[in-house]
Amino acid sequence: MSKRTWQPKKRKRIRTSGFMKRNATANGRKTLKNRRDKGRTSLAVSAGGK
Repeated sequence: MSKRTWQPKKRKRIRTSGFMKRNATANGRKTLKNRRDKGRTSLAVSAGGK
């Protein structure tokens, strides 16, 4: 039986879909804009905590 596909890692999650990664490309900036326009509380994945 093969491993499940979701093996969560905080660092990996932030590096692939964090704010700086989104802001680095035109399409990422578009995504952030869309989320701002929609009024999302969180624009991108964050580390969490305090």
